[in-house]
Amino acid sequence: MNYSTIHTVVFSPTHTSAKIAHAIESTIACEQRIKTDLTLDDSLEPIVIQDQLTIIAVPVYAGRVAPLAIKRLRRVKGINSPAILVVLYGNREYEDALVELYDVIKEAGFTPLSAAAFIGEHSYSTDEMPIAKSRPNSTDLQKAEQFGKDSFVKLQEANLTDFFVKGNRPYKQVGTPTPAAPHKTDECTECGECMLVCPTGAIKKDDDGVITTDIMNCIKCCACVRACPIQARYFFTPYTAMLHKNCAEPKEPELFF
Repeated sequence: MNYSTIHTVVFSPTHTSAKIAHAIESTIACEQRIKTDLTLDDSLEPIVIQDQLTIIAVPVYAGRVAPLAIKRLRRVKGINSPAILVVLYGNREYEDALVELYDVIKEAGFTPLSAAAFIGEHSYSTDEMPIAKSRPNSTDLQKAEQFGKDSFVKLQEANLTDFFVKGNRPYKQVGTPTPAAPHKTDECTECGECMLVCPTGAIKKDDDGVITTDIMNCIKCCACVRACPIQARYFFTPYTAMLHKNCAEPKEPELFF
């Protein structure tokens, strides 16, 4: 089966899902390349992808696809478009996220071609208590490139039947998250870089030009922490220590065809 266009769709606040998606895309021989980043895009306009090989990459939150990623993916509809599915998790477990993504994308009209769970540095990771520090690393990216090649071979073989993806149906229940958000330190210069990367627009300046964060609108992605040019934002949660202790053993990508 021949497709002249490859379309990469990501929701990736800290860019780890995007890194894997772009590594996969880089090895696939298509004439035209389209990239759609839903991270900051809160439009409700439908996105119709027709006759295009599609890569869809999203992060895992608590063993499920990040809720905001699901919400934004609902805009995307596929017509005669095979899809390579990717979830990115922080070295704990991806649990039902991949099978959930499989179901959502199939419902949207795509035909799943392959699926994978890769590891990225956890959003709660810190220098003092790292969790999957610097993942995806060069080895992860090499595996993503090979996964792209193998997926393309499967496409050429026109083998688009349903395939096994690890996970459970019904999906695990996720409780209501406790409201929390990153804080700024006294070194904050109110430059506003954090505002530019917040997927929900939870970070704003008040009338006095002071940065404030709406705790009820924060999804704890910590994109603002990563983006601060002077490291004047931090996120404290006791889960960091727990994850640092219990999730130290590096996990490897899992691939499904």
